[in-house]
Order: sequence, then structure tokens, then C-alpha cells
Amino acid sequence: MLIGQLAGRTGTSERLLRYYESVGLLTSVRHANGYRDYDDAAEQTVGQIRALLAAGLPTSLIRQVLPCSVADGSLRPCPGVLDKLRSRLARLDQRADELARARTALQRTIAAAEHAE
Repeated sequence: MLIGQLAGRTGTSERLLRYYESVGLLTSVRHANGYRDYDDAAEQTVGQIRALLAAGLPTSLIRQVLPCSVADGSLRPCPGVLDKLRSRLARLDQRADELARARTALQRTIAAAEHAE
């Protein structure tokens, strides 16, 4: 399928699809006229990329995770990938804790200011 078709099917801009390709997340065959031709699996791949980006993974890690994906969207064990995902989750948990503490501090500051009025 051509890039416009893939964009329409996935709700992803052509520019973003070209970016995914440039960073090694998506592949296509180039025709003599320069048109990109994506296989039928590209639609699912784009869905996986978008889901992984929404989960907060950087493209460098997504590039390592994608080869571990199976048709139903789950992951099969790949050397090192689970450790990297666990590490990423730990960093997200740490950041969530930091944000929760900052939120509590801000709530206290607002409450104190409102009480002073």
C-alpha cells in the first residue's frame, strides 16, 4: 500500500510515517518512481509504534521492542528487551513519585495561601 493509504488507515500523517521509517521503525519498498510501498503488516506495526510511544517509550527502545512483537500485539521474550522495559518502568515509577510529591507540595502552598486570605 502507498504511504497515503497507510496514513488513512492508521490516522497517522505521512510525515510521521516517513519519520518512523527514517529511524528504523517501519520499512517500505521504494519503486523506481520513488513511491513507498508498505506491506499489509505495516498497519499493525504503526499501531504498535503509536501504542509504545503512548506508553512513554523512546523510539530507540521501540526499535528494539518491535522485533519481539507477535501478531496479537503481545511480546515474546527477546534477550535484554524485558530488562530494558523493566528499567524504563522503574524510571517512570520514580518520576510519578516525584510528580506526586510536587503535587502535594503545591496543594499545601495553595491551601496555605487561601487560608491567609
